[in-house]
Amino acid sequence: MNAVIVPELGEGIAKVTVACWHGKPGDRVQEGDDLVELATDKATFNISAETSGILKQILVPAGQEAAIGATLALIE
Repeated sequence: MNAVIVPELGEGIAKVTVACWHGKPGDRVQEGDDLVELATDKATFNISAETSGILKQILVPAGQEAAIGATLALIE
């Protein structure tokens, strides 16, 4: 399993909100595909899949907050 992690997005950013997922569990993803959109109070960021596989589980649903370094989802 490969974890989708909230990356460092800039100095002073400690948390993000998951704005939306571009797939659902069971969907095939390709490396480089936009996977999830994260929002802060100042900007929105698209996070791409770092590996190809099946989106196995979403751990932080849209609308919830996550800390930098948190696991958002698992790709198998």
